[in-house]
Amino acid sequence: MIRALLVLAALSGAAPALAADPVFIDRADGLPVRHVYGGGWEHFVGGGVAVLDCNRDARPDLFVAGGENPARLLINETDGPGAPIRFRDGPIAAVTGVTGAYPLDIDSDGWLDLAVLRVGPDRLLRGGPDCTFSDATAEWGLAPRDAWTTAFAATWERGQDWPTLVFGHYVDRANPEGPFGACDSHDLYRPQGRRYGTAREIRPGYCTLSMLISDWRRVGEPELRISNDRHYYIRGGYEQMFRLNPLAERTEDWPHISLWGMGIASQDITGDGLPEVMMTSMGDQLLQINTGAGFVNAPYSIGTYASIPFVGDDGRPSTGWHAEFGDIDNDGRADLFIAKGNVDQMPSNAIHDPNNLLMQNADGTFRETAHLAGIATGERSRGAALTDLDGDGRLDIVVVNRRAPMEIWQNATPDTGHWLAVAPEFGANTHAVGAWIELRANGRVQTREVTVGGGHAGGQAGPVHFGIGPATEAEIRVVWPDGSVLDWTRVPADRVIRVTPGGVRPDPA
Repeated sequence: MIRALLVLAALSGAAPALAADPVFIDRADGLPVRHVYGGGWEHFVGGGVAVLDCNRDARPDLFVAGGENPARLLINETDGPGAPIRFRDGPIAAVTGVTGAYPLDIDSDGWLDLAVLRVGPDRLLRGGPDCTFSDATAEWGLAPRDAWTTAFAATWERGQDWPTLVFGHYVDRANPEGPFGACDSHDLYRPQGRRYGTAREIRPGYCTLSMLISDWRRVGEPELRISNDRHYYIRGGYEQMFRLNPLAERTEDWPHISLWGMGIASQDITGDGLPEVMMTSMGDQLLQINTGAGFVNAPYSIGTYASIPFVGDDGRPSTGWHAEFGDIDNDGRADLFIAKGNVDQMPSNAIHDPNNLLMQNADGTFRETAHLAGIATGERSRGAALTDLDGDGRLDIVVVNRRAPMEIWQNATPDTGHWLAVAPEFGANTHAVGAWIELRANGRVQTREVTVGGGHAGGQAGPVHFGIGPATEAEIRVVWPDGSVLDWTRVPADRVIRVTPGGVRPDPA
């Protein structure tokens, strides 16, 4: 606690050291269609995007929710680093009612699968060569109910070759007393061999819009954080934390905080190796500093609350959805993107609510740059992703909009620092979910946890990106999900590094 409070004091008291502003190029014309997340009130929320390399060509592809429109698989055909980003339609069966999706390799065959969230029964799609997908829901024993699914998280528990899956539900559509006060429960599936058993119900539910399984204390015991929308639970609800084994809610040591909880982002930004958490909401976007025993609210002066639009004359509260940390300029400091947008026509909140691109200064504070970068559009944004679409080592931006076409923004920021992308592999858990990657360069250590979940209705599987500033090499260390350690190993910059418990190697691609 003392260390966290000292960090907070430093963040709130130091003068900002400003760097160059980011630059982005609109590449929406590189999409094969103007894809829109559409639909009525059951699609006011959701609109996520899954980022995955579905054909192993080292270029991230996209599976995008469509709501009442068909979901779409977009195959990355960008010619190379710095070339204009472009996609083609992928070979996937039309499916509607999709609110979001998360990529993970469920059956350990090396091809990424998709957990697809829907208004209606959820689906598990088995991935195969050349971005082919087949419905494996029944074959793998999943028996989803006809619910309104808006959140997902997964992890590999010890001794299991398949992941534990958690599907989070919003309002119970079958409750005649709803929608207010009619929040649904959630379903946890544990594997039984190479298929799933009967769901374990998680109660109470408070209209969840994001979930994340994280070993936030770094003690080898992952826990399930749940972010809830107080618009429908009205009273008595709060942000939740559940222990997984045995499954039980933290109550006696968990302070009750109530938000219009929309999304979760998690990353260590203080440098102590423990992940902070960013929770989006209506009004204040809440950043909490991890003390190792709990969380404390970051000071307002850190610059992350982003409570009202930063351009225009609409002074009503903002509505935050997807949040994601990533190093936009590769200076070794995590920046923060927040997708914003009115629920639909909610008069209490801003209608034209531009997305935020908060760049981290040298003193740990953040400054707004979305308008300077050219990405401060005013659509009703929902899901998003920070990912290197063209392979040049700079993170690009994908944004999914409700009732408006999705956006692709190519990072053209000049004079960025060096970078590394680390791709851990760990046996049946092929993407090493639950591993901790530590990178040492320029006298600092950056720490990232490999997770499945968080965001708003979408996430990504792929190499973990680090900016390393002026350094031309770095050292990496990996704490594997079973607690074993790959000790500090020196690697060159500006490439993808594959890591196994046996060592490291450059990506052959």
